Amino acid sequence: MPILASGNAWVIINKPAGLPSHAGPRGGASVEDYFPQLSRRKDGPWLAHRLDADTAGCLLIALRKSLLVAAQQAFAAGRAGKVYWAVIEGSPCREQGSIDAPLRKISDKNGWRMVVDAKGDRAISDWRVMGRTEGRTWLELRPRTGRTHQLRVHCGLIGGAILGDPVYGGKPPKERLHLLARGINLSIDPPVSATAPPPLHMAAALAACGFTSSAC
Repeated sequence: MPILASGNAWVIINKPAGLPSHAGPRGGASVEDYFPQLSRRKDGPWLAHRLDADTAGCLLIALRKSLLVAAQQAFAAGRAGKVYWAVIEGSPCREQGSIDAPLRKISDKNGWRMVVDAKGDRAISDWRVMGRTEGRTWLELRPRTGRTHQLRVHCGLIGGAILGDPVYGGKPPKERLHLLARGINLSIDPPVSATAPPPLHMAAALAACGFTSSAC
């Protein structure tokens, strides 16, 4: 598993798209299968947060319980900065803004999904345009809350679904989800931070929107 940054009590890996953070009810490989390679201690490691299986990029793993507690407190207190990159199908009419749209989970015969609902949990995302091409936009996203599928739903409100989204895209995708957990920064002692490079499956779409390797 590629390691982006590490300390005595933590590791930030570059999670590949398609690999769940933890084992689901159906089993299969997950990030947790790699824990023995990260630590031989009897207690831990622990996932300090989660990424959707389809999302690539920065995932923090605590190697000590003290770090896990500190990270959870930082997330809860808003002292954890998270930056995402996405390529969406559409073109926002503005260059930046914020989305404040509560989310609620619903289930039906086709599975579950998150929907905007006034009775749901509050969800806030800041965004800005990084580049555009015909019919697509490269966005930087900074979620202030951490709801399930928050950015995937909010992108639909900004301008269009994320490229390759199998749930909110409206049609069967031909490619992987174009969503990257680009960076993470926790204001704890000592500080925890890392930046992930774009995955190969996002390279062409990002380049069309103006991304160059110097932006890494």
